[in-house]
Amino acid sequence: MIINPYESAKKKIDIAAELINLDPNTLEYLKKTERALIVSVPIMMDDGSLEIFEGYRVHHSTLRGPGKGGVRFSPFVTLDEMKALALLMTFKTALLGLPLGGSKGGIRVDTKKLSNRELEVLTRRYTMEIINMIGPDRDVAAPDMYTDSTTMAWMMDTYSMQKGRTISGVVTGKPIDIGGSIGRAEAPGTGMIYLLRHLCQKLNYNLNKMSVVIQGFGKVGSVVAKQLCNNSCNVIAISEEEGGIYSPTGLDIDMLIKWKQQGNLLKDYESKNSSPITNAELLSTECDVLIPAAVENQIYSGNADKIDCKIILEGANSPTTSQADEILEEKEIVVVPDIIANSGGVCVSYFEYIQDMQSYFWKLDRVNKEMKTILLYSFEEIFKFSKKTDSSLRTAAYAISANRLAKAHELRGLFP
Repeated sequence: MIINPYESAKKKIDIAAELINLDPNTLEYLKKTERALIVSVPIMMDDGSLEIFEGYRVHHSTLRGPGKGGVRFSPFVTLDEMKALALLMTFKTALLGLPLGGSKGGIRVDTKKLSNRELEVLTRRYTMEIINMIGPDRDVAAPDMYTDSTTMAWMMDTYSMQKGRTISGVVTGKPIDIGGSIGRAEAPGTGMIYLLRHLCQKLNYNLNKMSVVIQGFGKVGSVVAKQLCNNSCNVIAISEEEGGIYSPTGLDIDMLIKWKQQGNLLKDYESKNSSPITNAELLSTECDVLIPAAVENQIYSGNADKIDCKIILEGANSPTTSQADEILEEKEIVVVPDIIANSGGVCVSYFEYIQDMQSYFWKLDRVNKEMKTILLYSFEEIFKFSKKTDSSLRTAAYAISANRLAKAHELRGLFP
């Protein structure tokens, strides 16, 4: 079954809109994309051949401020995926009360097949193709799947060279030496730990005694796994695209991180207490906390009934479809939705943006303290609204965001 990510995202808005009796005209406005650009990105390969890749940049909404959203390099990138993720970012920034909108971009490419030179040329040419869509007062980019601080450095440099001066605020997630913020790389994982600990306190669970399963061992999953182990949690299974590893007695996360840094696959790690596991098997593994931190649409109507946990903490964007949400709700599984669960990333990206604008940089303790304050305040709003309306945390979160976006739309009016 092929799931259209944009249609799935709009379904979540429909559910929230019905709960708050959102004006139909406003609902239609919020479900539309402001603008979308499709570009050809030609580069000369190392062997002298010409390859032309397809790229995108989407602005879902700039009602509340400049667009904010990642750049994804993946062979599975599509325009509908970009539109869905831009929509999610619009609602995420509104939920956190940040003066930003939502955007997303990417290139359909398998970066594993590119040399470092080819990757740099691709990034710089893509930046030139979308240069009229981005800027610190228009749309601020950030790392996403298969992009990182180096990618952002290339984008910032390319943009700055065209403008004739250094403009560090055009992207976030940069290296610290050229305007990046300390704590940004770990922010999504760090924020998830803050939220999970807070939720467990509310539900009277002892986090230190909980078993955890994590799908994805990249920039988010590895940080979460490491911090969970620091909190004495028992991480019993982890997977990546090619498969994963399971141990009922718990995994040695430090050893697995070293194993990955050496270029190895998780499924090839051998120890007397562990065994390989597929992604499908991982998602149905009995545990206390399931953390999908890989890609979208991993939990859907075909496997939601097999999920066996108390809490789902969404580290990836849109890992759960709206149909699966209904099944999980019937099973009384608490789902902490992506719109709040992984929002530590955009939160600290905003901090980096304002640090760049002010040329004044913060220490790590301030970054984490400010992030924790915003995330826990927003989560409390969601939790209270959920109880008040007898709705899921996801529906409550979208409803709060929709109200804020509707208010901004009302106050600004419709031009002309």
